[in-house]
Amino acid sequence: MRSEANEERLRCACVVAVSFICLLFCSGSNSFAQDKALRKINWGMTALSAAMWIPWLANQSSQALLGGSLFAAPVALPQVMLADLNGADLVNVAHTIAVASSKLVVKPEIRKPEDLRGKKIATSSIGSLGDFLFRYALRKYGVNPDREITWLSIGTNAERLQALLTGAIDGADVAYPADVQAERKGYRVLIDARKEITFPTTSIVTRRKTIREDRDTVMRLVRSHVEGIAFHKQNKEFSLKVLTKYVRTTDPEFLEGSYNIYKQDFIAAPYPITKGLEPTYDYVAQTRPDVRAHKPEEFVDPSFIAELEKTGFIKKLYEQK
Repeated sequence: MRSEANEERLRCACVVAVSFICLLFCSGSNSFAQDKALRKINWGMTALSAAMWIPWLANQSSQALLGGSLFAAPVALPQVMLADLNGADLVNVAHTIAVASSKLVVKPEIRKPEDLRGKKIATSSIGSLGDFLFRYALRKYGVNPDREITWLSIGTNAERLQALLTGAIDGADVAYPADVQAERKGYRVLIDARKEITFPTTSIVTRRKTIREDRDTVMRLVRSHVEGIAFHKQNKEFSLKVLTKYVRTTDPEFLEGSYNIYKQDFIAAPYPITKGLEPTYDYVAQTRPDVRAHKPEEFVDPSFIAELEKTGFIKKLYEQK
């Protein structure tokens, strides 16, 4: 098994590396990006933890956006909501992944959520996204996560897997490749957050002020990003070379698995998501219950993706192959 720090770093990077680097590559292709003079912009990059988003990292990006040092960034939707509730003007113009990749892996004798009563489950930390997501999912199955389950904080993906393998816990919040490693040893995926819950992750966020003042550049950024998604889906070998370079691993299993996951997860027409956001609202409402008075449409601007779809741009990208 690779070192814990390396495994965590690889998993943190894989979501953002392929889409962003392919975006840069496609911006140099014979596309809209060459129709006008290229403009250098500052794009914020946030590392993703075992829970996919660490609020304080996302908050750094949102603060930089508001301060004007970043043109756009992949700020999490809950942070957009929280910032706007505090008077900011952040807006999501595209959601490129609609789900979180966390899985609850458990001992083989645990067959259904009800079997977790009285058991120990580890997440990266109490209050983390993984902690929230699986508490939310368990409530759907009639299990009271606050009274019937003991929750433990175990920092890294690798540490949680090890605790599960040694019997110290009964279940763990893990993501690829730890979930595959656990299954090979007979453990089971009890709850897959990807299948259970809509919770937008990777995104494009900018300021409404930026859109008013420089809509053209925002459109060019979104258009290049959409191109990057199509390029990723259609050019596996090059995408794997890019991922190899930026996450610094040649592990073929890790690379192949990552590609298969994100080829599926990247949304071809990445409209900002406004449906099925009850979990997102619950997450934000933990600190700002007044979010429930606001509609999802208040935090997004779907006009960029709508224009790309209406003009046939997205369709043509997939007709080229």
